[in-house]
Amino acid sequence: MDLGIATNAARDRVWTALDAFRIEVPSWGFANTGTRFGKFVQGGAATTIEEKFADAAQVNALTGASPTVALHVLWDLPGGRADVPAIQALEKKYGVKSGSINPNLFQDAEYKYGSIANPSAEIRGNALAHLLDSVEIGRALGSQDVSMWIADGSNYPGTQSIRRRIGWMEEVLGETHAALGEGQRMLVEYKPFEPAFYHTDIADWGMALELARRAGPKAKVLVDTGHHYQGTNIEQIVAWLLHLGALGGFHFNDRKYADDDLTLGSIDPYQVFRIFHEILSVGNDDQAQIAFMIDQSHNLKGKIEAMVQTVVTAQEIYAKAALVDRARLAELQQECHLVEAEECFRGAFWQDVRPLVREWREARGLPSEPLKALRDSGYVEKITQERNSQNARSEFRYA
Repeated sequence: MDLGIATNAARDRVWTALDAFRIEVPSWGFANTGTRFGKFVQGGAATTIEEKFADAAQVNALTGASPTVALHVLWDLPGGRADVPAIQALEKKYGVKSGSINPNLFQDAEYKYGSIANPSAEIRGNALAHLLDSVEIGRALGSQDVSMWIADGSNYPGTQSIRRRIGWMEEVLGETHAALGEGQRMLVEYKPFEPAFYHTDIADWGMALELARRAGPKAKVLVDTGHHYQGTNIEQIVAWLLHLGALGGFHFNDRKYADDDLTLGSIDPYQVFRIFHEILSVGNDDQAQIAFMIDQSHNLKGKIEAMVQTVVTAQEIYAKAALVDRARLAELQQECHLVEAEECFRGAFWQDVRPLVREWREARGLPSEPLKALRDSGYVEKITQERNSQNARSEFRYA
């Protein structure tokens, strides 16, 4: 297919897909974040929750695809439920809504030996209280998802009972699920390693799936594209979770070695294409239940530029996946015509969809070139000047 003379059917598929595509930006992606060893402070980084909302609104205005911003409870709502009215005021002021609510069960010193899998019943109770507060915050803000990454694990064999910790997790997650309101979900994330070095309590999608199942029907699995061993077939995991009705959402980033938190598609855009293909192969109702979220650490790239670049990349790869002729592909797969099937599949990936995406943006009243529009707007220079003095008080420092 030559997109220079794209058929109306191809254009319609791309435009329909882009109209429905939404990808949530993370509040922490606009703030100063760092490596495991320290952080390089940027003059224009957001230093307050209002600045995060302002930046998120800018990304949405440029791309038309990010109307929600994920919030981290400890960082964005340090006062807990008492901070909800302030967040609601920011939603109204900047025209973007709160998205997923992310509890923090990894930062406090008491979680040294775990949070919901800690041997101490008192500490597990504190973790549960934080989770229940997060559910209440989500309900008050009208947010669908409480997104949980559990950093629990151990560093040395024999130092913890793996089986007892499973039971403790089941208990806390079950109580959290019971507190969910109408329309709320609980997303269980997994990670094979870090910060634990010997065993991580929720180390893969099977563990996350079983914990979600035992918690209840409102619990689903969250797939972070960086949280896998090298060579893992992530799209196969996605296909299984879709088949089981257990895929809740994604944290999108990219990696070269491990959990590198690189910008989406910067290393392996074909993998993102393959994941989007699996999602677009199911019915519209199933697609609508999947939350697309960004989770990246922009330690060297400019915060706003990297976020716009990520959303634009996601839109372009999603458009490529929408171009796959699925009816023809199914016929070729059934007949085991391997070369023809692969060419049908990867042919869509190699198409330059940027002209079609530009046309879609112009038809929707959006900037045809979001990154150029950002540069021309002077927004980055403006916020750098406004925030530089606050950020200048910080310098490279060890975490």
